[in-house]
Amino acid sequence: MMAFRLPGAIMLQWARHLIVAVLALAMIMALAGCDDAPGDPEADAHPPNPLFYEIASADGAVEGWLLGTVHALPNGIRWRTPAITKVAGEADLLIVEIGKLKGRDVGPSIYVNLAQSPGLAPVAERLPTELRPALDDLMERGEMTAGELANTETWAAAIALARVNATGDPANGVDSALIEEFGGRPVRELEGLRGQLLIFDRLPEPQQRAMLTAVVRESQTTAEDPERLQRAWLAGDAATIEKATHEGFLADPALREALLTGRNRRWVAAIIPALEQAPRPLIAVGAAHLVGPEGLVALLEAEGYRIRRLP
Repeated sequence: MMAFRLPGAIMLQWARHLIVAVLALAMIMALAGCDDAPGDPEADAHPPNPLFYEIASADGAVEGWLLGTVHALPNGIRWRTPAITKVAGEADLLIVEIGKLKGRDVGPSIYVNLAQSPGLAPVAERLPTELRPALDDLMERGEMTAGELANTETWAAAIALARVNATGDPANGVDSALIEEFGGRPVRELEGLRGQLLIFDRLPEPQQRAMLTAVVRESQTTAEDPERLQRAWLAGDAATIEKATHEGFLADPALREALLTGRNRRWVAAIIPALEQAPRPLIAVGAAHLVGPEGLVALLEAEGYRIRRLP
């Protein structure tokens, strides 16, 4: 294994034992939500309303709950509703995409083992020529050098560059807060860190380059309003969130299948057995996974469950 120094922003993430999932990055690039930014007086006048659902069987018995999350937030964002607070205290177990990493070096080790390959073309050569000035600007703002990304696989370079415009701290992510709150109660993973990163690592190179191209192409628009994701999520704006799942690199059918819809189907196959057992789970996953005809809400309804949005 060759030596590798993670860019500063990425190393900070690993020090906090969390990775911001790429669906959040896709939505950061694409969302165009409400008009008020979190923390503004007008925004504070509206109570939070994240996508939150009760899952019941055909006879009406409550089997669990489903919460759409974001994986990073600024300090001080109020996102809990009375219903979320109540359920978080009552649920028997928590189901998340990635659980709490054990050990300071676990995250960096998994990332480096998957993200590094010798002999790769420079990142600039993996992009259309006209996007190279935008790449230079993005790398300068992220305090990255070409050398730091020289042996970084294309999917990992896309994630690192997308983080430049991202707002919030993974330590404040909804998933992280719930994992801590559950304490001694069980927490189950749908993918785990290695499993999630393997999804990107296994993408064919043309799809990885499409992902990188979309990140760089949208970087200027994202920089103009980096809080769009947070506003749409706080408002529970399902229509805006669904629209975002068809934009950016999720407009590519193969990437959409690999990063969103295929994962949704696998997750439902894992969630249904948990719902059929006696312990009632709180399922907390990225909000993009809940919406639309291929989202978890629709897929669970197709299996006969009654889904009701909670205020």
